[in-house]
Amino acid sequence: MKNRIIIIITSLLAGFFAGWLIFHSSQSVKNAAQSTEAVQSSIWTCSMHPHIRMTEPGKCPICGMELIPLGEGSAALVDPESIHLSKEEAQLANVLTSVVKKQMAVKDVRLYGKVQADERLFQSQVAHFPGRIEKLFVNFTGESVKKGQVLAEIYSSELITAQMELLETVKTKQLQPQLYEAAREKLRQLKLTDEQIGKIEQSGVIINNFEVVSNTAGTVTARRVNSGDHVSQGTVLFEIADLSKVWIMFDAYESDLQFLQINAKISFSIQAMPGIDFKGIIVFIDPVIDPVTRVAKVRVETGNQSGKLKPEMFATGTVTSLLEGYDNSLIIPKSAVLWTGKRSIVYVKQPLMDEPVFKVREIGLGPMLGESYVVTDGLSEGEEIVTSGTFSVDAAAQLAGKPSMMNGTKTPEGNITHSVFSVSGKCDMCKTRIEKAALEVEGVINAVWELKTGRLSLDFDSTRTNDKIIREGNCESWT
Repeated sequence: MKNRIIIIITSLLAGFFAGWLIFHSSQSVKNAAQSTEAVQSSIWTCSMHPHIRMTEPGKCPICGMELIPLGEGSAALVDPESIHLSKEEAQLANVLTSVVKKQMAVKDVRLYGKVQADERLFQSQVAHFPGRIEKLFVNFTGESVKKGQVLAEIYSSELITAQMELLETVKTKQLQPQLYEAAREKLRQLKLTDEQIGKIEQSGVIINNFEVVSNTAGTVTARRVNSGDHVSQGTVLFEIADLSKVWIMFDAYESDLQFLQINAKISFSIQAMPGIDFKGIIVFIDPVIDPVTRVAKVRVETGNQSGKLKPEMFATGTVTSLLEGYDNSLIIPKSAVLWTGKRSIVYVKQPLMDEPVFKVREIGLGPMLGESYVVTDGLSEGEEIVTSGTFSVDAAAQLAGKPSMMNGTKTPEGNITHSVFSVSGKCDMCKTRIEKAALEVEGVINAVWELKTGRLSLDFDSTRTNDKIIREGNCESWT
């Protein structure tokens, strides 16, 4: 009985000892795992130099910036050629992004010009017979005149002689009708009307001063004579312009002529009349470029019955032109593009990042549309690019020694193509499989799949593969 009790006690002690060993071992493993996890989660890095890894907060040994905690899982997603900014840094640098979308390629051509008188409505008032200016009834430039209004009186000895000849032939017109008709014709050549000639015949009195009558209505744009001046036949006395219709003459640079055509609609405003919009149609485009100013004149005609449009007023016009061959194209703001000689680059925001991470990409540009550009290659619809603060992002990339505007990218120029398409997946575990399957395709350089949208973003060498091969070649391995 005593031996049996000893055996039972011994067995219980052995059991307690074995349990303690097992529990202590598992607790040690758990503590070790927690310690490793704590160390991993306490890694600090520099937003300007992501290769810096520190186990405690402080300042970057390179640039002196405050270190930031390395987000869980972010190290695996950050492309080594990308530039990583914190949210605070992006906000201070005023970095804004927008999504690339397809739009109609519409270009607004801005034109500048002046109001001018219609050249077809100019009229010169001339002296039809030699003489001396006795009186001027229009004394200054800019005066308005009506048709039939007397402009001046002229004393003409030649006209007096012609009247005397007429009165002499009147007496013998029954015997010598040819001389009579010749005398009347001479007065007609001096621009006297049959009514005036008839009055001279009836009165028998010679008129010394003859009136110069306006043959048009308008505004005097030039006065060429003064009282007492002697004039010859054909001398211009006044220049009169009818301003009931005017021209708007715009200057078009040779680079804009391809977007302009006859009968195109144009809206314009007059600087002296703010808030009023005018509409018109282009009726003429000068076929010759001015060799000095390098512009061609574009003419728009408009009515001016009110007389508010004055010659030499400044005008600004806009012609909206739909570009042929660029229907439903990718359009990006002008502020998003950086130029370096022949290269045009943008910064693309990397998906699935808690903080702003950008990567430089070279793109091809089409025509400029005012404050935007048509993109011919290098971007896909739905991607997010930097549209404000682009120079700040590029400066950060240069300081970090990453590919930027100045040092280019490490990918062969013209061979890297970006593509985005949908791949089905239901969980985070699918992400690893999808990205791994994509990277196994020969020529694929980078692959990022987003769970929320199911969009797979790819960068691949177009000389080694293409979008169709990637979609079809390994589709069984996506999920």
